[in-house]
Amino acid sequence: MPFIALCAFAGLRSGEAAGVQVGDIDFMRRQLRVARQLQRDGRSVAVTPPKYGFERAVYLPDGVLAMLSDLISQSPMDQRRDHWLSHDQGQPLHNAVTHRWRTTRRRASLDTVRFHDLRHFYASGLIASGCDVVTVQHALGHASATTTLSTYAHLWPTAEDRTRAGAEDLLSAASADCLRTDAV
Repeated sequence: MPFIALCAFAGLRSGEAAGVQVGDIDFMRRQLRVARQLQRDGRSVAVTPPKYGFERAVYLPDGVLAMLSDLISQSPMDQRRDHWLSHDQGQPLHNAVTHRWRTTRRRASLDTVRFHDLRHFYASGLIASGCDVVTVQHALGHASATTTLSTYAHLWPTAEDRTRAGAEDLLSAASADCLRTDAV
C-alpha cells in the first residue's frame, strides 16, 4: 500500500516510487526527496536520476507519512538509510509492480485504470485544491510548466468559472449582510 500511496498521494512515477530509500524520507519536514528512479535495463534494473534529472522535494500528507512510518518500524533492518522502501527480499520492487497492479485492478474491477493514472489523480487533486501551474509542475517533476499545462490545462478553472465563483461570493456576502440588517 505505501508504494501505491506514493504514486496516488505524492505523484511519483512508478520508477521513482521504486527508487525511494528510507533515508529519502524526512519525517520532521514532512517531505520526501525524489533523488533516483529505477529503470529496467534489459533483465536488470538500473538506478538513474529522476526523469529530466529533476530531483525534487515532495510534500507528504500526514496519512502517507503514517503509512511509511508503520512500514519502516515493522522491521529494524529496514531502518537503514540506503534500504529500498519497497522491496522483495531486499531487492527493489520495480519488476513486480506491473504484475501486482494488474492483479489489484482485476480484484477491484478497475480494469481500465493504468498505474500511471494514480499520478494523474494526484495532479488533478492538486489543481482542484487551487495549486498553481508552477506548484504542480514542481510536485510532478516536469521539466517545464508547458509540459504540465499541455497535460492538465483543461482542469484549471477558466475565467468564466472564476467570474461565476467571484459573483457567488459577492452574492453570499451581500445576502449575509442583508440578513444581519433585517435582524436588527
